[in-house]
Amino acid sequence: MEIRWGILIIILGTALVTFLPRVLPLMVLSRFELPEWGTRWLSFVPISVMAALVGQEIFMHDGKIAFSFGNLEMLAAIPTFLIAVKTRSLLGTVVTGIISLMVLRWIF
Repeated sequence: MEIRWGILIIILGTALVTFLPRVLPLMVLSRFELPEWGTRWLSFVPISVMAALVGQEIFMHDGKIAFSFGNLEMLAAIPTFLIAVKTRSLLGTVVTGIISLMVLRWIF
């Protein structure tokens, strides 16, 4: 098996580009303590990212905003959201979402 230098350089470059944005902030931010407002602001980042990912999956259909009942993902989100609010269980929410979407795709 031949190793091509161009492919090896691409792999090492992508590893470096993936590694640096994760390690550099960790190294810099571990040296000092963030102010309380900064910590509070950063606590909303995971929620915002998850909302953007889920919102795009629910409300976009074929590249367009879809608020119709033909959008099965939106229909599956209703019981999933209710279970999430009621139980606050990640496992229960995920299982409800998967089962809801499976049933809706089977029916329609």
